[in-house]
Amino acid sequence: MTTDRSDRKVALVTGAGSGIGKATAAAFIADGYTVALLDRNADAGRAVAAKLGETGECLFIACDVTNDDEVRAAIDRTMAAYGRLDAAFNAAGIDGAKGAMTDAAMVENWHRVIAVNLTGVWQCMRHEVQAIVASGGGAIVNCASIAGLVGAPELPAYVAAKHGVIGLTKSAALEFARQGVRINAVCPGIIDTPMTRLGSTPSELEATIEYTPIGRMGTPEEIADAVVWLSGRGSSYVVGQALAIDGAWTSR
Repeated sequence: MTTDRSDRKVALVTGAGSGIGKATAAAFIADGYTVALLDRNADAGRAVAAKLGETGECLFIACDVTNDDEVRAAIDRTMAAYGRLDAAFNAAGIDGAKGAMTDAAMVENWHRVIAVNLTGVWQCMRHEVQAIVASGGGAIVNCASIAGLVGAPELPAYVAAKHGVIGLTKSAALEFARQGVRINAVCPGIIDTPMTRLGSTPSELEATIEYTPIGRMGTPEEIADAVVWLSGRGSSYVVGQALAIDGAWTSR
């Protein structure tokens, strides 16, 4: 069903079924946006859409960001439903396995992490930017990581992908700035999400928190607030930046 919402801005969020993506979708709705929620996990995505639909307008679209045809179809469906796209947050990502670069078992992990975390962002951006230009301009925010700013042992694919997201963000920002599309990245530190907790033992998590200068994990909502700000008028001169939101992790 096509809905006329010419008076309301429209945002799209990938990885909206949990964690940072879910929190950002909620923040966009709280800020008055209509939101298209994308996730490859249909059950999780529909559950989030049902909850957020109690307070605002949203649409769930099942989408695997590694599949360019699915990404194109999701953008087309968003445009058909709402007639415009003003903001996009590319949050879909995986951490992958941890292990030595020389381990043969890490080859498959490399290709999967790069496919989701880097190629997936590129595929989303190349379709999103066309929709945003056609809508008169707007903003794209990519979810990088502190691992895009500094190294981390035994996570070569994740670190390479997140560094790549920052490079891709800067390149695209230069290409599309004069077409009215502001493109930036956020670089979360240790954020209290299901992925963070599943990827660490309690003792590892405790040590990580102890190492973080602020002495705690961040919340998904803290990242979401930054994304909404980067998508709005308050950041109108911020272009091509990688904003660390990390409790001073990278300030050492």
